[in-house]
Amino acid sequence: MSSLTPYICVADSREAIEWYAAALGAEVVVDPIVMPDGHVGHCELGVGDARWMMSDEFESAGVAPPAPDRGAAVTLHLRVPDCDAAVARVNATGVEMTRGPEDSPPAGRVAVFTDPFGHRWFLNQAL
Repeated sequence: MSSLTPYICVADSREAIEWYAAALGAEVVVDPIVMPDGHVGHCELGVGDARWMMSDEFESAGVAPPAPDRGAAVTLHLRVPDCDAAVARVNATGVEMTRGPEDSPPAGRVAVFTDPFGHRWFLNQAL
């Protein structure tokens, strides 16, 4: 079996862990691995069966968060049981939707937002 797991970079993994927990209900699946300089070299988060990996910026490895002066290069798609409830959690953190929530057959109920770290998310609830 094959799988694909996104590995995102953020400016501050500790802050991002707190935001993803509050906004998406994410849980830490693999505790942060802290490098000698104090940066987070790796951690893993999950929402239900969905997982993603995350690190702080590592200039020496060419790993950087999305540039704030352009749009995100990738959209993270997250299936949720209740799109409207997920939107309410995200909105409660001060982040507004760029689309939806709306019914968009055949995709289902959808909403799109960009998180405070520059990553674009597509929330999707099957109709």
